[in-house]
Amino acid sequence: MPFLQRARWRRPVDQGFDPASSPRVGDPAARYPPIADYGLIGDCHSLGLVSRRGSVDWCCMPRLDSPSCFGRLLDWDKGGHFSIAPSGQDGQKWQAERGYLGDSLVLETRFRTPTGEARLVDAFAMRSGGREAPRHQLLRVVEGTGGGVELDVELLPRFEYGAAKPWIRRHGEGFFTAIGGNSGLVITTDLPLAASNAHGLAARVRLRAGERRRVSLCWDHPNHLHPGEPKPCPVDEVDERLAETLGWWERWVASRAGDPALRDPAVLRSAVVLKGLIYAPTGAIAAAGTTSLPEAIGGARNWDYRMSWIRDSSFALDSLGELGFHQEALGFTWFIERSTAGIADEVQPVYGIDGRQLLPEIELPHLEGYRGSRPVRIGNGAADQLQLDGMGQLVDLAWNRLRRGEAPDPSYVAFLVDVVEAILGRWREPDCGIWEMRRQPLHFVHSKVMCWAAVDRGLAVVEHAGVEAPTARWQAARDELRAAIEKEGYNRARGTFVQAFENRELDAALLLLPRVGFVAWDDPRMVRTVEAIGRELRRGDALVRRYRMDDGLEGDEGCFVACSFWLVQCLALQGRRDEAAALFDAACGLANDLGLFAEEHDGHRMLGNFPQGLSHYSHIAAAVALREGHPPKAQR
Repeated sequence: MPFLQRARWRRPVDQGFDPASSPRVGDPAARYPPIADYGLIGDCHSLGLVSRRGSVDWCCMPRLDSPSCFGRLLDWDKGGHFSIAPSGQDGQKWQAERGYLGDSLVLETRFRTPTGEARLVDAFAMRSGGREAPRHQLLRVVEGTGGGVELDVELLPRFEYGAAKPWIRRHGEGFFTAIGGNSGLVITTDLPLAASNAHGLAARVRLRAGERRRVSLCWDHPNHLHPGEPKPCPVDEVDERLAETLGWWERWVASRAGDPALRDPAVLRSAVVLKGLIYAPTGAIAAAGTTSLPEAIGGARNWDYRMSWIRDSSFALDSLGELGFHQEALGFTWFIERSTAGIADEVQPVYGIDGRQLLPEIELPHLEGYRGSRPVRIGNGAADQLQLDGMGQLVDLAWNRLRRGEAPDPSYVAFLVDVVEAILGRWREPDCGIWEMRRQPLHFVHSKVMCWAAVDRGLAVVEHAGVEAPTARWQAARDELRAAIEKEGYNRARGTFVQAFENRELDAALLLLPRVGFVAWDDPRMVRTVEAIGRELRRGDALVRRYRMDDGLEGDEGCFVACSFWLVQCLALQGRRDEAAALFDAACGLANDLGLFAEEHDGHRMLGNFPQGLSHYSHIAAAVALREGHPPKAQR
């Protein structure tokens, strides 16, 4: 079968598992696998994380921001999971390695036991094309590949973030439904699943070489699952749908313009991850696939990132556009225009992936959090903050599309004119900045530079589009912005740009100033700023902190992965190629064996939400900078 090709993206991992140290015993916090143990699967609608142990510990259907139906990632006892793994009977250890099949989000895990070998293939089913409704279907296939392997299968749905145990009904051989809260699952399988006393299904099965078992798990609204009328998903179509899914990913990758950066499989993997975070019906891109994975174990810096930030999305979609994936940037443009209803002075920093503007931040006290990191949150209060840089990113994204020959719709240009006007009305205000600090707002230099960029790019857009705008007033405002930044945002004693008008602190966001043309990459002021950030914010070979100031939150955090790649980009485009390459190699080591990056890292483990879109965008940007090896030509 086509889907049984060997995984091409594979950094072999030989990880032994001892049943005596099962995650069900011992220290409660230690039950949770490291974040790096997880692999992403998705269909641009739903999303799941599969552990190296073959367990789906996070799954949100029918949308990636829906309440979880498997959420053991955030509460080992209450969250629910779907595991298929060697039983480990008689104290036998077993090993696993894994990889993605081709350039897809179809994940293969290979198990080796003392008695035999098996492989598990996991994916969300994709349709071959057109605008047909998504299948909302999780596919799992396990096949014996040598000797004999005894497997334990445990399917424990827990709806509404673990708050609702399911009502499970059997409708025939290998045919079940599970209903709870606002979700329903239709389960078809040729595994000998039977009801367990834990409100779930379980089986133990022995597979010999060549034997294959399949599971199809489809989401459906519980109101559609009447006792006598459930809709089965034929298990005999699973192999065909896996092949169709692989074909879909192959065609998407082939649609690129052939950018040389994509010859690097790690860069292409980052592009595929970004695609997996896009919500296809609207074009929105989620900042990450999870909520409340902590920035410090046991701490309270736990946020929901399953929403679309203008800033992060603009970064990600700009990188996809540079690699030739243009349709995604166009889809996001439509999403923003719809979500804001074309009213520029009401643009928020973040929207729901369906365009929702109300995103109240709610705590879920019934969940213990990953490794005891409370609280678990859904929604995000950042939606109510003033973040001036996001509006600047919008205009910059439109200009970058123009540079690639993608002319925006006239109505969108009119909207951008209003965005520039809104920025000019507010740029003198302090804001919460790129890091969304929950403290008194400041006049952050990065935010002011993005206001400058909005005006600068706005002038270029209206000139190119032949649209009338108050360009003379805009030019004067642009000059005023530059003068303010160079006076208040640059410290002559240190010879560097600083975090905010109010302080002399450094901030890794300053590494982004050349990206929008405010200052040349090799400007002496920028060179000194990069050197200072390297001295004061860098930790070890690979890590870079965001800042050192009090941000209004208790506890500490890890180092932000994207900042390491921003530093690589600056070093590379300042001609310091050897330094850049060494840091790039070290930063790439922050990925897991599947090439996935989290939000943060502390030098020993991943931290924060996972996989993080901004980390993957920054990885792509750094790789492109290293390939070019010289400052780009002026962007205006």
